[in-house]
Amino acid sequence: MISKNTICLWYDGTALDAAKFYADTFPDSTVGAVLRAPGDYPAGKQGDVLTVEFTVMGIPCLGLNGGSAFKHNEAFSFQVATDDQAETDRLWNAIVGNGGQESACGWCKDKWGLSWQITPRVLTAAITDPDRAAAKRAFDAMMGMKKIDIAAIEAALKR
Repeated sequence: MISKNTICLWYDGTALDAAKFYADTFPDSTVGAVLRAPGDYPAGKQGDVLTVEFTVMGIPCLGLNGGSAFKHNEAFSFQVATDDQAETDRLWNAIVGNGGQESACGWCKDKWGLSWQITPRVLTAAITDPDRAAAKRAFDAMMGMKKIDIAAIEAALKR
């Protein structure tokens, strides 16, 4: 059954590969129905994978193999709240180590160009700390990071 609201993500023929990667990497993620094109279309041929239903951490998505006309960019990202450094490292390393690339402040891109924010809950709590000086120190520490280092964020809070 299709959700009333589903995120549609555009791919250039690689939606099924992406969906399988997400299902293998993130908890509560699955690959569902795969629709093959009933006829030729501008970006493919009859029988090619046209769409893939999948979930990413419980969020319903539809991967559309629409061709090369559109690319992912940072205007859309998945933000993943992690509970500890081990989870942060595992997810970051899975994305970056599978052909992705690092960015700043906990952001990275997967090999399909989709942006991810791997955000430890400790970081969110730190930059919203009622002690605004402590929050600024944590924010400043984050600004110098790629993957978030929880120990460094906690140390910045305590200075």
